[in-house]
This record gives sequence, structure tokens and C-alpha cells, in this order.
Amino acid sequence: MTHIDKGSAAGAGRTQTEGPGRARAAAGRAQAKGEMPGWTNGLRQLYDQVVDEDLPDSFRDLLARLDQGK
Repeated sequence: MTHIDKGSAAGAGRTQTEGPGRARAAAGRAQAKGEMPGWTNGLRQLYDQVVDEDLPDSFRDLLARLDQGK
């Protein structure tokens, strides 16, 4: 059953099944069960791809110049 919150300006017309709070609650329940939400796999893959990327030469040059300033 969907509940419509009309009691506050922030929640006016918003159903209980909408909003980021519901997603966080679902993620919390999944963690409590020892499961991870499905979106975590995609986030982990993206993170791993970024970590595996080489640094651009311009960024390496900048780091080298900053190290010389010590």
C-alpha cells in the first residue's frame, strides 16, 4: 500500500515509495542480510577501471615539478 504524505511542505504529494530515503533503507536491509545491493557491482567495476588507468603525462609532469620544489 502506498501512503501519500500531505503533512509537510517537503513531503507534500510525495508517496512513501519515492525518494532517496527508500533506496538507502533498501540498501541497509540488504547489508543487514549480508547481501549487497545490485548497483554496488557496477560501482566497483567503475572504480577498478579508474584505478587501473595510467596517469596522463601532463599530470606526471606536474607531480615531478611539485616534488622538485621541496
